[in-house]
Amino acid sequence: MSDDARILIAEMGARARAAARVLAAAPTAVKAAALRGAAAAIRADGHVILAANARDLERARDLSAAMRDRLALSPDRVEGAAAAVAAVAALPDPVGAVIDRSVRPNGLALARVRVPIGVVGIVYESRPNVTADAGALCLMAGNAAILRGGSEAAESNRAIHAAFARGIAAAGLPADAVQLVPIADRAMVGAMLAADDVLDLVIPRGGKGLVARVRAEARVPVLAHLDGNNHVYVHADADPAMARAVVLDAKLRRTGVCGAMETLLIDRDYPEPARLVEALQAAGCEVRGDPGEASIGEMVVPATAADWDTEYLDAICAVKLVDGLDEAVAHVARHGSGHTDAIVAADAGVAERFLGAVDSAIVLWNASTQFADGGEFGLGAEIGIATGRLHARGPVALEGLTTYKWVGRGSGQVRG
Repeated sequence: MSDDARILIAEMGARARAAARVLAAAPTAVKAAALRGAAAAIRADGHVILAANARDLERARDLSAAMRDRLALSPDRVEGAAAAVAAVAALPDPVGAVIDRSVRPNGLALARVRVPIGVVGIVYESRPNVTADAGALCLMAGNAAILRGGSEAAESNRAIHAAFARGIAAAGLPADAVQLVPIADRAMVGAMLAADDVLDLVIPRGGKGLVARVRAEARVPVLAHLDGNNHVYVHADADPAMARAVVLDAKLRRTGVCGAMETLLIDRDYPEPARLVEALQAAGCEVRGDPGEASIGEMVVPATAADWDTEYLDAICAVKLVDGLDEAVAHVARHGSGHTDAIVAADAGVAERFLGAVDSAIVLWNASTQFADGGEFGLGAEIGIATGRLHARGPVALEGLTTYKWVGRGSGQVRG
């Protein structure tokens, strides 16, 4: 790690800490107005952002189709980014909310109150909309943010950040509340991960390699998610039309998102499992499974052991026949990543057993795994899907970007 990288992060951190003090005391109305201004600025700069994204895409010709999909912006996606920022402005402010309260026998009144975390570092890849999402969520939760996007999206990130910063500054909040690391050098990531005197939390949003590096090197607390090796289990009594619709959407709505289904588990007693396989194939999806299972149809690519553990992020799906709910749950426990798993079933008792037994951040009944999204959960934009068990789990939005403090109000109590 270079001294230049350390010095730059330290300087950005000092400005962020000063901005965080302003944000922590900012009224909800001021933060909301700043975000509405940021959303308006992103819309006004739409043509600039799209031109920058076109330059990024031109340089990224060698990326996989999934990565290019994550990188690509369109007028609709730019509008979506702006709308997400505006949506955060309309959400309830978590800062100052009372989580719970009690009065001790001695009359001391205690409350747990939500407060900002402080300065949050976010390291992410590909998706330039994260620049807007992360900035909006951190700001509304009273945190300053230092963002380090991937080099493949450098120009897109700069264009979005410039608009965002202009919008919040026009509303009277410091532009340093959301800063973008201006250098794509990987040393900047190392400098952030070592900056425990600068950052209070670091959040990686990207592939396995990025998350593994952050976990291995960080001296700062990490809020991370693993890959989305997600499953849909079609129970024996599932409605065929519903099963087909859920399976196709879960796999193919957008193959490059972390909520996409990667493995389809079909109950051996489900009628005509080949119909589900054929629907995937007809929609352009490669299906990998046990060629010895004649009931899943023809033209199935032989699966290897690695397929059950693979996040394809592509139009590829592993398919396995299972002997009932218990085997489906066991398969998810052995191969899943704890992200999002779903069951399609008519029997409520069976569904509730699945929902209780599968230990993932998100479990769904009769719904596509692609609902794994903060916006779909009514949380506004999200910072990512956390698959750990501490602090925050599932879509991380405003509440996940706060901590709490204890506030006591007494009338002269002493312990004696």
